[in-house]
Amino acid sequence: MKLLSQLRTSSFQLALLYMVVFATSVFILLAFIYWRTAGFMTAQTDETIEAEIAGLAEQYRSGGVNGLITIIRERVARDPNAKSIYLLTTDDSLKLAGNLETWPDDSRASETGWINFTLNESLGWTGPERLARARIFEVQGGLRLLVGRDVDDLTNLKRVIEAAINWGMGITLALALLGGFLMSRSTTRRIEVINNTSRRIMNGHLSLRIPTRGTDDDFDQLADNLNQMLDRIVYLMEGIRHVSDNIAHDLRTPLTRLRNQLESTLITVDNDEAREHVGRAVAEADQLLATFNALLRIARLETRGNTADMKLVALDELVTDACELYEALSEDKEQEFRQQLATGVRIEGDRDLLFQMISNLIDNAIKYTPEHGLIEVVVRLDGSDAVFEVKDSGIGVPDDEKDQVFQRFYRVGKSRSLPGNGLGLSLVSAVAEIHQGQILLSDTHPGEEKPGLTVTVRLPAYSGSRKRIKATRPETTDESEKA
Repeated sequence: MKLLSQLRTSSFQLALLYMVVFATSVFILLAFIYWRTAGFMTAQTDETIEAEIAGLAEQYRSGGVNGLITIIRERVARDPNAKSIYLLTTDDSLKLAGNLETWPDDSRASETGWINFTLNESLGWTGPERLARARIFEVQGGLRLLVGRDVDDLTNLKRVIEAAINWGMGITLALALLGGFLMSRSTTRRIEVINNTSRRIMNGHLSLRIPTRGTDDDFDQLADNLNQMLDRIVYLMEGIRHVSDNIAHDLRTPLTRLRNQLESTLITVDNDEAREHVGRAVAEADQLLATFNALLRIARLETRGNTADMKLVALDELVTDACELYEALSEDKEQEFRQQLATGVRIEGDRDLLFQMISNLIDNAIKYTPEHGLIEVVVRLDGSDAVFEVKDSGIGVPDDEKDQVFQRFYRVGKSRSLPGNGLGLSLVSAVAEIHQGQILLSDTHPGEEKPGLTVTVRLPAYSGSRKRIKATRPETTDESEKA
């Protein structure tokens, strides 16, 4: 699988393209060398044959047919290896001289007079079969003359050169492919380091930075630029967070005074209409105070990190307490409230924070599930993870909003008309992060008009050795919030 992913990388594809260009260049170069070498050797053979023909023509002009026969016989006698090939016959193929007994079958096939044929027994050749090249022309007096050379060694040399070119091309392609793979693998490793770090940063680990090798190459420069960008983003985020936290902190006290004054006024007002107006003002003040308190709680959770008061907690007992608290609220809406709580599921954590997280999720499920709907609370052990699930049959969360709902003040479009401030699941996310947990979202009834929502919280289960077991964290999750 890793090999397939390696082959799909852009760096390997670029290396493959370079390999094709390089191999094509090598092929063209070798083909040109072969063409020039083979052409030169063939031309040299033809020139040798032409020179012998010129010598025989001179002998024929000076000594006639008898002189031609004599010189052919002398040359055959001086050439024991039979590199030169001669055949002189009458028009009716009667042999007069030469080291062949008869004409090749294709002796009349070429208009230029040049032929290539095989020396064998059918031609009166006494040695092993060999390749030959010759030229045929007519001599005055009705004679026919063949003058050629044994080119078997030349042909074998060409074959050796062709084989060398083929092997050279194969080795070139193999080395280029190997080099491209190694180069892309080295590049992919560095890119994967950047990708892995980026994914962890996107999952909330904003303190991480992309490592560098100290070589000051392109990747190091890219990593430095990304790290500087992350530093700037974190600085701006912290600034915005501090401003919002300070505003929440500074406004909470005057809002509390305002709320108390309104409540005092409510007691003294005799007019029913005025009492109703003041009552609504008190409710609005309570809502504002709840929002500011939630902001401050989230800020405290995010700054305290993993320094919460961690103790051994029975998750099933904690969920039972929360269910008893909210079951009456569910009965008021005539909802079916189910519980499937496995016993003996324990975790290490802050009991108060975990209770607040569980309460928020159950409260959300009751709030966004219509009357006569179904709510199911589940506690189970899944391998090394303690799992807490809340399933409802409510309005659900659209897929395109599931990656945004943990943001502060974000509310799903369908829920904007309902009471809430969009901070509930931000608080849940902060509590889960402190406990090294993971939140997953999915539709309870996929494909239906009201798909509902299943919120799954996976926390490290207690291992029995007073050590925390880290929950499995996939790179991509279906996280969302309903607020």
